[in-house]
Formats: sequence, structure tokens, C-alpha cells
Amino acid sequence: MTVAPPPRAAAAARRRPHLYYGWIVVGVAFVTMGVAVTARTGFGLLFPEVIAEFGWNSGVTSGAFSVGFLASTAFLPIVGWMMTRWGPRGAIPVGAAMVALGYVAATQVSTPFELYVAFGLLAVNGSMAMSYISHSMFLPNWFVRNRGLAIGLAFAGVGVASVVLLPAMQWLIETEGWRVACLAVAAITAVAIIPLNLAFQRTRPEDMGLLPDGETAPEPGDAPRAAVDPVVDRKWAETDWTLRLAIRTSRFWWVASGYFCGLFIWYAIQVHQTRFLVDQGFDARVAALALGMVAFFGIAGQIGVGALSDRWGREIGWTVAGVGYVVASICLLALEQAPSAALMWTMVVFQGLLGNGVAAIFGAIPAEIFQGRRFPTILTAISLVANMGAAAGVWLMGVIRDQTGGYAAGFWLCLALSVLCIGCIWAAAPRKVRLVSRQAARRAAQAA
Repeated sequence: MTVAPPPRAAAAARRRPHLYYGWIVVGVAFVTMGVAVTARTGFGLLFPEVIAEFGWNSGVTSGAFSVGFLASTAFLPIVGWMMTRWGPRGAIPVGAAMVALGYVAATQVSTPFELYVAFGLLAVNGSMAMSYISHSMFLPNWFVRNRGLAIGLAFAGVGVASVVLLPAMQWLIETEGWRVACLAVAAITAVAIIPLNLAFQRTRPEDMGLLPDGETAPEPGDAPRAAVDPVVDRKWAETDWTLRLAIRTSRFWWVASGYFCGLFIWYAIQVHQTRFLVDQGFDARVAALALGMVAFFGIAGQIGVGALSDRWGREIGWTVAGVGYVVASICLLALEQAPSAALMWTMVVFQGLLGNGVAAIFGAIPAEIFQGRRFPTILTAISLVANMGAAAGVWLMGVIRDQTGGYAAGFWLCLALSVLCIGCIWAAAPRKVRLVSRQAARRAAQAA
């Protein structure tokens, strides 16, 4: 005679494999993000080597990075279309192939135009299909209660990979040359990303008959589940948002402006940080280590800021991240006047531990404001504006360096934009549309 398990145990048994697959999705994203973003960030290490070999100035050389972000204005809608039609199993491998091909092509460049094609149109542009923006199109689907934490864990792969791969890349540059380093990046990108995503990645739990957070559909005999309603603005939340409707709202432009400023700061500092530190007298290996440690501290930053935003709201999480860039900008300004290891590591810690946390809530903020069937299209449009910020930041910092002989004016601009990007997200006010899960639970408890 077979004894049926108690209802609670049966429900737990049904739920367990579903929650487990959600974390498989996060794990694959962890590996993909680590390799993809490190491949893009690695341009900062190649930057001085390319200048030294070809004699091009900073503005021309850094323009390759900017070209990639500008080209994404045409490519990101294609990524959004691929995500809608094929999901991450189709879009991410295409991006990986482009990055690998770009790094291989980079070994043959001899003119700025060829550099722009290899790094800009292929490597940087291709990375858009497998980094923060593309993952933000589907990772929020898998979690609601711990959305910020789950995305933060996935994006923390950037830090784990960077602390290993960036110093290894610098070592290859110094011992074997920058072209060998490019071939190594191409091989790792193709081997690590394409098979994993083809085999395991999925767009949403419903594609597998599952629900977010590992939940299952209620079955006959199950006790009713208590629901916590996060909605604050019912009319807004029930709107079937399309891109045409979204761009007519101030919230869309506040979020887009905040993201423009955020990515301007992120990439302006990240791409030029290595050369700036070398200019200030730091050893090239120390400068490469510093860049890797930014990503390493970003592990805790992305997980911590994501979890914090799940509890206290997206605006609080974004503010904490923005303060990280305020402090980093101040430290960089001070380093230009009085270089010291203490200032450099303070900059690294605040940039990574707080500043990099913006990635964990990049997709969560617009998802909670413009939730619906057309969210990937709306996020694509916001991301296009954000990428313009990234392109402008990298290019303008190079021009400032060429025209003034230093980066001080650029770091002052980063400081001002750090404050502005915080204000933009408070003006967008996602808390006035939907509360995060912990806030909604507290509101329900108070009402009870």
C-alpha cells in the first residue's frame, strides 16, 4: 500500500525542480555575463598598446569603442527582435560569434577604419546581444520576489571573470603581444558562451510550463495562496504599454536620461581608467589589476545593491550606486593632483562595490514601470539612449585628454552626471507604480 505524502510536502516537491531551473538560468547568465563584459572591458587594456604601435591619438583610438555603441542604435532593435522570436538561445550565440570574429579581425588591423570595424561594429556591438541589456530582457521574467537579488547574482559573473581574465589578458599582452591576447579572448568567448546558451537558456518560465520564483499553478486540494498586491497606480499598471505609448510619458524620458548619465559615467571611467593610472605613474600591471578589482568588488556590489533594492525600493538602490560614482569621481580628481595607492584603491572600491550595482537594477526599473508584452521593445528604446551615453562618455573623455593633456574636466563632468542620474530615477518614481516585494508585504501587513 502506497502512502500519499502530506499536501504541504507534495506542493514542495512540485515546486523544487521549478525553482532549481530558475537558478540554472541565472547560472548560465553568470558565465555568459562574465566572459561577454570582460571581452568588452578588455579594450581598455588594448587601448595603450594600439596607441603605442600605430601612433594614433586617444580620440581616434577610443572612437572604436564609441562607434560600437553608436552602431548599437541599429543593432539593438535586431537584438530585441531576435529575443522576441528566438529568445536568448538565438540572440546570445549570435552576439558571441560577432565578438569572437571581431577579436580575430583585430589582429589584422592597420588603419583606424579597420579598428572601428573589428572592435566597434563586431566586438563592442556584438556584446550588446549577450551582456546587461540583452539579459535584462528576460531575467526579470524568472523572479518577482527576489528579482534584484537574482539579477545581481547573474551579473556578478562579470566580477568573478574580470578578476581572473583581465590580469591574464594583461599578462598575455606583455609576454606574447596584444594580438595573441585577442585570439585568446575570441576562443574563450566562442567556447564558453555558445554551447551553454544553446543548451540551457530560456526566455521565461511559462515556456516550460512553470511560474516565476519556482511557483507552480495551484492544484485541486491546495490551500489558497495569500497574494500580496504590489500595485500603487492601478490605471498605469493595467495599461497595455507599447513603445508608442511609453515615449509619450515623462517616466520613459526620466528613466532614459538617468540611464544615459549612468552609462556615460560607467564607460567614460572604465575605458580610460587604465591609461589615466599609467599617466599618473602607476605600473601597467597595477593599473590592469585595478580595473579587474573594480569588477571583483562589483560582485558584492551587484548582489548587495540588487538585494537592497528588493527590500527598500529601486530608487534607494540606484541612489547607493550613484553615490559610488560620486566618490569615485572625486578620488580620480584627487589622483590627478596627488597620486597615491590609497586614493586609487578607494576609487576602485567605491566604483565596484557601489557604482557597479546599477547593473542589478537596470532591467528591474523599467520592468516595473512598463510591465507587459511589449517590454523588450520598450527596454530596447531606453537602452539605445543609454548606449548613446556610453558612446559619448568614451569619446568625449578621449577628446578632453587630447585637448587638455589630462582628464580633470572629464572627471568633473562625471561627478555632475552622477548627481543628475540619481535625480532622474527619483523623478521616474517606479515606487509610485509598483512597490518591490518587501515593500508590498510591509504595506499588506500594516493594512492587516
